[in-house]
Amino acid sequence: MAAKRDYYEVLGVERGADEAEVKKAFRKLARELHPDVNPGDPQAVERFREVAEAYEVLCDADTRARYDRFGHAGVDGSSLHTDQFMDFGSLSDLLGAFFGDDLFGGARGQRRGGDVAANVTLEFAEAAFGVERRLDIEVIGDCDRCSGTGAEPGSESHTCDTCGGQGRVQRVQQTALGQFVQTGACPTCGGRGVVIETPCSSCRGRGLRQVAETVEVQIPAGIMDGQRLQLRGRGNQGQPGGPRGDLYVGVRVRPHPSFERDGNDVVTVLNLPFTRAALGTTVTVETLDGEQQVELRAGTQPGDVMVLRGKGVPVLNGRGRGDHRVLVNVMLPQRLTDDQRRLLAEFEAAVADDTYKPDESFLGRIRSAFSG
Repeated sequence: MAAKRDYYEVLGVERGADEAEVKKAFRKLARELHPDVNPGDPQAVERFREVAEAYEVLCDADTRARYDRFGHAGVDGSSLHTDQFMDFGSLSDLLGAFFGDDLFGGARGQRRGGDVAANVTLEFAEAAFGVERRLDIEVIGDCDRCSGTGAEPGSESHTCDTCGGQGRVQRVQQTALGQFVQTGACPTCGGRGVVIETPCSSCRGRGLRQVAETVEVQIPAGIMDGQRLQLRGRGNQGQPGGPRGDLYVGVRVRPHPSFERDGNDVVTVLNLPFTRAALGTTVTVETLDGEQQVELRAGTQPGDVMVLRGKGVPVLNGRGRGDHRVLVNVMLPQRLTDDQRRLLAEFEAAVADDTYKPDESFLGRIRSAFSG
């Protein structure tokens, strides 16, 4: 088992940090490391558990004193409760349980809405130069009948007697470390602060319904297949009246028929008959900017790379563009007529010692075509 890290190091505070500094450090790390914020990270739970454990020790004067004197051995036998913090439904609830307030600015018992995922498929050039797309999505939004209040229009509501209209209640637990105060949504009003006499007939008092929305998504130039865009505040509506979640748009890019992408570069494989490679020629190459003429010298070799500077993909969220590399594949004939065979035989008979020049860099040129 790996040795535990120093709790002060985990929170990133000095050993002489006061309670306010410890609390501030934990708030910052909790927002960054909580599993809700890192749903695709398998290590998120363990990393957050480490931070929560460090905070639980250092926020209490008694356990902190034992830890300062004896290290981990002084607190390992204590009744630490970091496991229970992994079971809260959201980061806002968890931080509220630690600090007894709403760290995200919501009133009463508001909860942030869930995130929504969508996908968009782009053509190669759209991904390269950027494009605006309209996405039709289904989200949880305010009920149009009751405008999100949960009450039937024209009906009355009254202040919740349980929470006094605050929408939140506190529960005090006695632990080995002293009193533990947990703040959560009021069970009577569900965090609204008011009790609804007649629930809305459309949403049955929830204040929320599934609604269709059209979202304008600006795809940035240079985006790659498999990347994801985050649109803040375009996900599901929070409850009751809490902030909306985010919309995550996964990007898929269709392959191009003439070339492929390598980072910010574009690579074309040019199939060139051996006669034209030997004699030299001019070819037409399709690029992101349209067709371009490329001159090939006489004696062009297999694996030669022609570089068209600045004709590649724009740098994502940056400046400039990659290059367009043209990799030459010299083709040899597989079927010959009698006349073609005779002519080649005559050519072979006329070959001199210096007609061919061994090229030991062939593999290097092939590698350079796909490594920039």
